[in-house]
Amino acid sequence: MILGSHVHFGSDQILGSLNEALSYGANAFMLYTGAPQNTLRSKINLEYLNEALKLMNENNISMDNVICHAPYIINLANKEKLDSWNFSISFLKQEITRCEELGIKYIVLHPGSAVKHTKEEGINNIIEALNFIVNDNSKCMIILETMAGKGSECGRTLEEIKAILNGVHSKNIGVCLDTCHLNDAGYDMSKFEEFLEEFDKLIGLDKIKCVHLNDSKNIIGSHKDRHANIGLGTIGFDNLLKILNNEQLKNVPKILETPYINKEDTERELVYPPYKFEIKMLREGIFNSNLIRDIREYYK
Repeated sequence: MILGSHVHFGSDQILGSLNEALSYGANAFMLYTGAPQNTLRSKINLEYLNEALKLMNENNISMDNVICHAPYIINLANKEKLDSWNFSISFLKQEITRCEELGIKYIVLHPGSAVKHTKEEGINNIIEALNFIVNDNSKCMIILETMAGKGSECGRTLEEIKAILNGVHSKNIGVCLDTCHLNDAGYDMSKFEEFLEEFDKLIGLDKIKCVHLNDSKNIIGSHKDRHANIGLGTIGFDNLLKILNNEQLKNVPKILETPYINKEDTERELVYPPYKFEIKMLREGIFNSNLIRDIREYYK
């Protein structure tokens, strides 16, 4: 079971990310190489990297199971302002270079939002941009995330993902499934085997390099993209557990992006990471109906 969560990339960079993942009982993790909302980036510290590689080896964590997430400010679908589109291309190239320095093999990318373009134009813009970026020699593969279809998001359907993949000249590109996004896009996660059959026919299961394992606060087909904690949403614990244990995706890392938990005395301050408890729950295969209470008790 290759299971982890989103973790921070702070002052001690990937070493801190790894230690956080280990504290959750994880053997995989996902990080940003800097704040996802801006371009501020510190130079990769090789000392921290070497310490992390040693610690990963001691804990049997493969770099194959470390995922990077591209910053939110990258939007390859919107070409209305050419300078902004070119910035997105340049910044994504920089992020890929940082991943290669770290030895990270996969970077998750939101395909982008078309904004004032048509969906078809948005997809063509993504393809054009990726053909400037993706090449067979890169040691870090872009993996396109399946989206909920909020607003003008591209990548809501498998057909849209396939169109992008088919348009990219290099085959050094893959897919990241997000269970919350798939649910909100209209795919029934209680019928995941059927979904995988459809995916295999259209795209091929070998393209799936990562799964974001999230419950959803929304009904199927809502196009809202609101993640819920494992077992506390509309997808449900049993369905997510089946996805986690699906034999066809056995070697694909599963990453939790579920919400932090708030303190009992406030509705807004989300301060407690749920991952230690959600990972334990999923590994044991038994839903903890006291999940929120136990998290609050542990951290307070």
